[in-house]
Amino acid sequence: MNHPQISLPELVFLGDFGNEWKPYIEAVYEMFRRDFIQSKPRFRGRKIALKRLPLIDGKECTFYHITHKGSDEQNRIPDLRRCERIGWARPVIEECDTWELKVWPQKHGSELRICIWLEREGEPDYMVILADRKTHILLWTAFVIEYPHEKRKRQHEYDAYKKAEAAQHRRTAS
Repeated sequence: MNHPQISLPELVFLGDFGNEWKPYIEAVYEMFRRDFIQSKPRFRGRKIALKRLPLIDGKECTFYHITHKGSDEQNRIPDLRRCERIGWARPVIEECDTWELKVWPQKHGSELRICIWLEREGEPDYMVILADRKTHILLWTAFVIEYPHEKRKRQHEYDAYKKAEAAQHRRTAS
């Protein structure tokens, strides 16, 4: 299968800002504002919203989730790989079908999440997670898939979804 050409914004490096964190994170935030606050992106025709509160350093919670990592909400740490790819989240969301990316729903507690997986040959993969809130779609997080076991886990999730989808299709077709 011929996959369409994927065109992503350039990475934004800390070194481009003299290795100074404050101007770097402000530039990253301005890109986030441009892509998700000043304009209104959509996922398959549905409005994308952000988790605004609690504000962290005066910035929306969603921004914190797509630029920091860690399971302890109060002690997340900056993730340069996420920051470098801040410009990727919007095109991955908006072009997922055109680019033929892997997209699947996933239960997370009582919530339905939507996983969008950008696979990159010879480069780290990138994942965007959305939350379906019925009236809108919430941008939850975005991150680089760094380790082989993470990639295997995501592939297993996707394969299970496709298998269940095929079984459902067979049931409704008969």
